[in-house]
Amino acid sequence: MTAPEQASGSIRRRLIIQLVAAAAVLTAALFVVVINLARNVAQDTQDSILMASVTSILDSLSAREGEIAVDIPYAALSMLGNVSEDRVFYRILADGTVLTGYGDLPDIDQLSLGRDGAYQTDDFAGEAIRMASAQRQLSVDGAPVLVTVSVAQTRAGQRETVAQIARLGMLIGSAFFLASVVFAIVTARRAVRPLRDLAGAVSRRGPKDLRPVRGPVPSEMAPLVTSLNGFIARLGFSLSRSEDFIAEAAHRVRTPLSTVRTQAEIALRRVEKPENRAALKEMIRAIDESSRAAGQLLDHAMVTFRADQLERTDVDIAALASDLVDRLGPVADLRDISIEMDAKNGPVVSGDAILIENALRNVLDNAIKYSPTDCEIQVSVEAQDREARITVRDHAGGFPPGIMSMTDRFSRGTNAEGTVGSGLGLTIAHEVMEAHGGRLSLQNMGDGACVSLHFLLP
Repeated sequence: MTAPEQASGSIRRRLIIQLVAAAAVLTAALFVVVINLARNVAQDTQDSILMASVTSILDSLSAREGEIAVDIPYAALSMLGNVSEDRVFYRILADGTVLTGYGDLPDIDQLSLGRDGAYQTDDFAGEAIRMASAQRQLSVDGAPVLVTVSVAQTRAGQRETVAQIARLGMLIGSAFFLASVVFAIVTARRAVRPLRDLAGAVSRRGPKDLRPVRGPVPSEMAPLVTSLNGFIARLGFSLSRSEDFIAEAAHRVRTPLSTVRTQAEIALRRVEKPENRAALKEMIRAIDESSRAAGQLLDHAMVTFRADQLERTDVDIAALASDLVDRLGPVADLRDISIEMDAKNGPVVSGDAILIENALRNVLDNAIKYSPTDCEIQVSVEAQDREARITVRDHAGGFPPGIMSMTDRFSRGTNAEGTVGSGLGLTIAHEVMEAHGGRLSLQNMGDGACVSLHFLLP
């Protein structure tokens, strides 16, 4: 199992954090804009009412019998009381002299007074007030008199209005932020879904599936898919070269070894000294081991590369086993070993006949090779419970403890000492059965071993 790659962070998490941070900034900016707008609107509304009250009072002033008559309309001050519960103050000055009202109201900046009046914010009677002022000239006994009217109102109502709008803005902003968080999570997941789908499509492939990656992907991922397909193509070419090299190497190794073995056997017949005969016998044994290792390495390479894309056909495994038993019969006869075939029926499986024959040949070869002389090997083929099974039983002493480790490459039992072999036979059979979706079972029975090839029936 390969170690997980060191991750430098999650794209989805980064995207979510960035989107949520942007949403938080936008929410804060929206809240500030709403509060400032609410404050300005409330201020403009109060100023408009204050100036309307000032104008109403100015319009009501008149000169009578050499004096300025002040008759403040009820509506002039009541309109302020209808808007809020704030306190209202007023003052009327004639050439700077207080005619009526609160004489201690804050002074007016005369320079700011124009045709449209002036506004100012100040403190009065321990409270913050907003005051509007305007002027008008009256003629009293033919002399101009400058009359200044000021109306002020506390700001508690305005602050309450702004606070209500702030609470509403906070509620709307919170809802907007939560909606943005949900949207960010959904968007991040959708954004990385093509990458996750690509990873899933590649991870679901078999270890030897080297087809190019197909399917629509976002334009940002196109270079990645192109690079991945290029890598797969190079890997496929490299594996093909490796397969050709292995086959060629095995062929070129086995042919000279056969020639050398023949020459060694000829020399063995001519040599009389015991030490020379022993050396030639050891040479012939080494040649046999090298030749068998080359052959099984070739078989293993063929299984490895062919298992990727099985050439499936309907295979009568009983007929296949019977034919293989007939062909291996002469080899078994050389060691006075008989092979008994028992095919109760002829189950047909879907598979690669060449690989299945290769697997069974390796199992039978092991049984013949490790069994003592003058014994019997039983081969049976049967179908039961949606499963077809080829069983090979020998009398070679059985498997050592840790049975399934025998399917590891180059793994050999304790009874293999002195017997030519490479430890790849059961490995090949195991890989063939895995490629067919079946299994290889090993067990000890009496004085021998029982190896079964299990196939699933359709």
